[in-house]
Amino acid sequence: MRRYLFVCGKNRLRSPTAEHLFSSVPGIETLSAGINRDADEPLTDELVVWADIIFVMERTHRKKVQTKHRAALGDKRVVVLGIPDDYTFMEPALVALLRAKMRPWLPDA
Repeated sequence: MRRYLFVCGKNRLRSPTAEHLFSSVPGIETLSAGINRDADEPLTDELVVWADIIFVMERTHRKKVQTKHRAALGDKRVVVLGIPDDYTFMEPALVALLRAKMRPWLPDA
């Protein structure tokens, strides 16, 4: 079982959409968190340790993860999906973009 952690700024739109979208994929466990102080589910060292791979929406998120959670991160991979904060929760365009960006990381169906 692979553990995927999705991270955005406030954990309100993009990362919860990704968590929900991929939660039913066999072989994957998903969680989401936000890197900002006012995030609905703030990123913690425990979540970083839990994850096999961390997917962030923007480069600035990767930099914050690497800075604030350096010790917990170790040599884990942090993948930038390059998805701007232009979408609402479960918006069809966001869902389509997430599916396309995550295709290389999903088990073969």
